[in-house]
Amino acid sequence: MTVAGTARAAESRPAETESKTAHPAQSYIDRAAAAVRSSPEDSVRDAEAALKILVGQPNADLEIRARLLLCDHLSERDKAAAEAEVAKARALLPQATRRGLEAGVLDCEGTILETASENARAREKYEQAVAVATRAHDDEMLAAALFARGYLLGLQGQYAMGLADLKRGQALYEDLNLPDHALTAMNGIAILYNRMGDFSQAGHMYDQALKVQRDAGMYREQSVTLHNLGRVHENLREWDASQAAFQESYEISRQLNYPRGEAYALRGLAAVKNAKGDPQGALQTLEQAMALQRQTPDARLNAQIQLARGVALHRLRQLPASLEALQSALDVFRQADSLSELRATYGELAAVLSDMGNWREGYAHLVNAQETSERMFRNQVDQRFATLKVEFDTAAKEKENALLLRENTANQLALAQGQRARNLQRAVIFLTVILALLLATLAWHQWRSTRRMRTLAMTDELTGVPNRRAVLSRLAPLLQQPNPPSCAMLIIDIDHFKSINDQHGHAEGDEALKSVARELCEDVHEPAFIGRLGGEEFVVVIPGADFDRANRLAERFREGVMSIDTRRWLNDRRITVSIGVTMSKPTGDTPSTMLQRADAALYDAKRAGRNCVKVQLPATESETPAPLKPAQVEFA
Repeated sequence: MTVAGTARAAESRPAETESKTAHPAQSYIDRAAAAVRSSPEDSVRDAEAALKILVGQPNADLEIRARLLLCDHLSERDKAAAEAEVAKARALLPQATRRGLEAGVLDCEGTILETASENARAREKYEQAVAVATRAHDDEMLAAALFARGYLLGLQGQYAMGLADLKRGQALYEDLNLPDHALTAMNGIAILYNRMGDFSQAGHMYDQALKVQRDAGMYREQSVTLHNLGRVHENLREWDASQAAFQESYEISRQLNYPRGEAYALRGLAAVKNAKGDPQGALQTLEQAMALQRQTPDARLNAQIQLARGVALHRLRQLPASLEALQSALDVFRQADSLSELRATYGELAAVLSDMGNWREGYAHLVNAQETSERMFRNQVDQRFATLKVEFDTAAKEKENALLLRENTANQLALAQGQRARNLQRAVIFLTVILALLLATLAWHQWRSTRRMRTLAMTDELTGVPNRRAVLSRLAPLLQQPNPPSCAMLIIDIDHFKSINDQHGHAEGDEALKSVARELCEDVHEPAFIGRLGGEEFVVVIPGADFDRANRLAERFREGVMSIDTRRWLNDRRITVSIGVTMSKPTGDTPSTMLQRADAALYDAKRAGRNCVKVQLPATESETPAPLKPAQVEFA
C-alpha cells in the first residue's frame, strides 16, 4: 500500500515559481498538500476552498494543482470522480505556465489505472510523465514520475529497474530539500526489498520511516507504513508482530476515515486469524473488510479478501463456498500475473479440490502452484543479482571519486609548497608560465581543431547523431574481441518517408528525421550507441544485451516514435517506424553480417504491414525466444 503518486505532483513549489504576488488560493493549496500525509479529509477541504477562490480569481497552475490533490484522494475511493478531476486538470494545461504540470496530470491518470489493476496502461502514463518532466527540466515532477514508475516496475517484478527509479527519485527529493517526499521514496524502496525476499532490510527501513512519521504527525503515512510492516512480519510468519502492526494501521485508518486502508488492514488481521487457527473470527473480520472494499475501486484488494475467505471457509470445511471464493480471486490474480498471490491461490485450490475428491483438477492446480513458485524464485534471484550489480557499480564509482578528490587535494598542497619554495625565482616562473600558457593555447587550439574535424567526419550533419562510419567503427572492435559480448543490433526505418517529402516538402521531411532521432536518443544510454545509416534509416547497437532486452527496447522505440507530436508540421499524420532486430554470433560475426540479418528482419517488418518489430537471429539459433511476461504485483 502506497500513497498515490498524484499528491506528489501537487506539492508546493517556492512561491516565486508560481507568481511574483501570492495568490489568495496559494496558502490553501499548500495546506492541502501538507495534509495529504496527516489528514486526508483536511486536504480535501482546503483543496475545495482553493477552487472556490479560483472561480473569481482564475489561475491555471493553481487550479491544476488543486484538482490533482482531489484526484489523489478520489483515486482510492471513486474512480469516476477522480477521472472527472483529471479531465478538468488536463483541459487547463494549455493555459498553464509551468509546463511540468502535464507530468502531474499523467501521474494522476496512471494512479487511477493502477488502482483498477490496469498496470500496463498505467505504466504507459508514467513513462510519458517521466519524458514530459525531463523535457520541462522540472525536477520535482520528474522525481514524482520516477517514484510512480519505479513502484509499478517493482509490482511487475522488474526490481532492479524499479529500485533505480526510486533511488533516483529519492535523490532528487533530497536535492530539492523535500524530506517527507524522500521518506515516501524510501518506503517504496523498502516495498521492493520485501518483494525480493529481503525482509530484514525492508523491516529496518519501515522502522526508520515510522519513527520520522510519528514525530511529524504524518498519520496517513503511518497507516501505510504499518500495513507494509505487517506484511513483512506476515511473510516471516511472525504472527504476533504482524497482528500488532495491522491493528495499529486499522485504528489510524479508521480515525482518518480512510476505508481503503481499513480494508487492507482487516485483510491482514484475517490472515493472522487464519494462521492462528481461528477461521470463524477471520470470516467475521473479512465481512467488515468486504463492506469497506465496496467503497474503493481496488480490484486486487477484493481478490485478496476473497483469497483469505477461501482459506477460512476451507478450514471450516465449507468446501463449495471456499472453491467459489478462491476461483474469483484466481481470475483477478491470473489477469494481473501476480505471482505470490497466484502461488498461494493455486495451492489452496489444490487442497480444496482434493478434499472434495476432485484429484485430477487438484493435482493440476498443485502443478500450477509449483511452476508459479519457481517463476517467482527465479525472478527474485535474477533481479537481486541485477540490483547488487547496480549497487556495487555505484559504490565503486563513489569510492573512485573519493580517491580522486583526495589525490587532487594532495596535489594542490604540493603545488602550494613548491610555490613557497620558489618565491625567489618569481621572475623566471612568470616567464615560464607565460610560455607554457602560449604553448598550451596553441596545443588546445590544435586539439580542438582535430577534434572538430573528427566530429564532423563521424557525425550526421542533419540529425546530429553519429553516422554509419562512426557506428561500424565502434562495433567492429567489439565483435573482434576473443570473447565478444553479446550484441543486439536494431535497424529502424521510417515508414512511408518518401510520401512525407512528396506531400509536405523536404523541410518537413528533415524535421521528421530530426524528431525521430531525438526520440530515439532519449532511450539510448551507454554502453548502447545510435547512428544514422543513411536516408530514413537509423541503427542502434546494444552491447551486452540479451534478446528480451533488445526486443523490449525495440518496442519502446516504436511506441515512442508514434507518440511524437507532429501536428505542427504534418497536420494529423503520425510517424511510424518498422524495426529489424538481430543478435551477434558468439564467434565469426562482423558488422556487415549483422547488418544483413537486421536488414532482412526489417524487410520482414515492411512486408508484415510496417509499424512493427521483426527479428532474424543467426542461423545457429533456429527459434526466437518468447518475450517475457512482466510480473504483476501485490498491494504492499
